[in-house]
Amino acid sequence: MKIDLTVAQVERVIEMAWEDRTPFEAIEAQFGLRESEVIVLMRNQLSRAGWQRWRQRVQGRATKHANKRAADVQRFRSTRQRGISHNHVPKRPKG
Repeated sequence: MKIDLTVAQVERVIEMAWEDRTPFEAIEAQFGLRESEVIVLMRNQLSRAGWQRWRQRVQGRATKHANKRAADVQRFRSTRQRGISHNHVPKRPKG
């Protein structure tokens, strides 16, 4: 399996894979990667310890699969997460 993504796209997929509220279906919709392809990408990109922490974290997690989520969860990110505009976190205004 060959995954053709830019470095920025790979970084975004990794970020989305670590987020608890972002389901694998959202990654597939945005980047065309199925869950198994995300797993391969994560295994290749993370250190061994990082890979093991990630697998332990997402394995069996209901929020990582849209069909296992509670019906009232309709968002991909936490309400406490900072606002993100086009994958860029805005700086705080000085003052």
